Amino acid sequence: MRRIVGPLLGLLALLGFLAPGVPAQAAAHNPVVFVHGYTGNSTNFAALQAYLVANGWSGSRLFGYNYNWAGSNVISAQGLAAFVDDVKARTGASKVDIVNHSMGGLVTRWYLQKLGGAANVGHVASLAGANHGTTYAGACTIYVSCIEMLPGSAYITSLAGDETPGSARYGTWVSPCDGIIIPYTSTRLSGADNHTLACVDHLSILSNIQAMSGVRDLLDS
Repeated sequence: MRRIVGPLLGLLALLGFLAPGVPAQAAAHNPVVFVHGYTGNSTNFAALQAYLVANGWSGSRLFGYNYNWAGSNVISAQGLAAFVDDVKARTGASKVDIVNHSMGGLVTRWYLQKLGGAANVGHVASLAGANHGTTYAGACTIYVSCIEMLPGSAYITSLAGDETPGSARYGTWVSPCDGIIIPYTSTRLSGADNHTLACVDHLSILSNIQAMSGVRDLLDS
């Protein structure tokens, strides 16, 4: 990951994406756990991680959670619970922040609502998260993860109730040009600060400057 972050920092600086007056020493922030989506992996967040480092986060406190995206999101959420516990033990932090994308939204929701994860989390940022499912998942129902991602599935129905549990601050970012999360409003969570971007596609949202700056501000709040 460091091999990726280094060049990206230079690119971000060249493009003027870095905030003025970034301190030389990284400020104290919660460790951040990144939860990717269907067919993804932790490298999907390389641009955002570089952006956060450039804006005062310590690269050693940014953690990508990789899981079997074809398997049940229940199992993936259980893995996320163990991963968060490990991050807390390694860093000595009492809480982590979570940034998710696409199906990672459903993994995160199960962890927070079903596994007591809300007590371990300070901020949750969902970028084009499939938080209420997507009809696009009908194209991949050979996998249990996609069956669970269909709107109205037993998995999603079981998450009815408090969509922003605990004391964490929640934010979501959506775009009407997202052709994967259908409807795109599926990402929004009741009780969160929900933001609508201009025309940004499903993957480009991960490096969109408005979304990245919004995540930065949420995690810094």
